[in-house]
Amino acid sequence: MSEDAAYCLTDPTRPPRADGPPYAECVLCREPTEYPESYRGITLCPVCEWQEAQRTACSG
Repeated sequence: MSEDAAYCLTDPTRPPRADGPPYAECVLCREPTEYPESYRGITLCPVCEWQEAQRTACSG
């Protein structure tokens, strides 16, 4: 692992995508997500997921 990569330790795993409703609620804004309602864990809607990625992205 390069020295720069050591600063970007994020977990790229995501919950499985749902084939259809019911969808899990976003833990931040409570909008429907793309993940099944049965998934246990943190789920984010596409908007909050993108905002979180921007917030936690490595700046170089």
